[in-house]
Amino acid sequence: MNCKSKFQIFIRLMIVCTLLFNFSLNLCAEERCEKLEYENGFYYTVQKGDTLWDLSQKFSDSPWQWPDLWQENKQIPNPHWIYSGERIRLYLKEGAESIAKNKKIKQKTETKNEHITYHYSKINQVGFIKRKAVNPSGTILKVKDTKVMINESDIVYIREEGGIPLSEGKKYYIYRTIKPVRAQKLTPYSGVQHYFTGVVEIFKKETGFAVGKIIKSYRAINLYDLIMPYEPLSPEITFKSSVKGLEGTIILAEEHKVIIGETDIAFIDKGSRDGIMPGQQYSIFYQEKARVSAHSDQAVLLPPVQYGILLVLRTEEDSSTVLVTDSEKGAHDGARICYPLH
Repeated sequence: MNCKSKFQIFIRLMIVCTLLFNFSLNLCAEERCEKLEYENGFYYTVQKGDTLWDLSQKFSDSPWQWPDLWQENKQIPNPHWIYSGERIRLYLKEGAESIAKNKKIKQKTETKNEHITYHYSKINQVGFIKRKAVNPSGTILKVKDTKVMINESDIVYIREEGGIPLSEGKKYYIYRTIKPVRAQKLTPYSGVQHYFTGVVEIFKKETGFAVGKIIKSYRAINLYDLIMPYEPLSPEITFKSSVKGLEGTIILAEEHKVIIGETDIAFIDKGSRDGIMPGQQYSIFYQEKARVSAHSDQAVLLPPVQYGILLVLRTEEDSSTVLVTDSEKGAHDGARICYPLH
């Protein structure tokens, strides 16, 4: 075999290797999308021509942070190969400031950067507050085999309510209603908290009741929990402009925590009637007064100080369910919120 033939074979092998390498990267890209499906946080959708160097400059004000961005996005096999349509989580290694907490990204989400989203995998587990309780579609009467705890795959018997028959093959939220108990000295909130505990699917109808299977268990499911139609929400939350000048308060945390911190779910006293929509962000803040001098009772109001950020997940007419995405210190029932300060 002459040198020319050997060279041609070598070139062909190189082409095949390159094609196989690119194919494997595409497979990795598909696999990494599945892994990202269950992670919460800020994501950027890669555009044509993007590099980690450019994205580091864009979101952390320094291109030299790109190794940290790559290190924490372990689904990227080669930092020099990122593809349009892939999602990159915007955070840095421990000990460095998270890109998701960087003021610059907060400002960008307020300007409708359509390539930045927030993925919240537990979106369908969060409940809501309404002035008047939802009319239930049914009530869990009994669990098969008389179990103490009701879990996934258990069979339950449900009494129909509300005048609308339950449908075979249809899914329903399992929930209970709770009185929004607030911290001491706060005015009680006039409304009803709807607390999701799981999802049931109806597979058989009988006279006066239905038989269902628990397909999801978010929390402990009890006898006499209620059901309502299951209307899933998308975990991909697109950022929207917030309502300028809006001020309100946190009603309470979903789990009735005394201290409300990062990743907690809470409710605020503003809703769709006030222009609130999923994807908007608001500041948690405090504002203090200071005496003008040691010899005077006259005081001035100091500038507001932001110590947390809320992301709206779902809305009702008079209230909204929010996620605390950033918190420098714990908030509490009655904490003040407003249009983003930064």
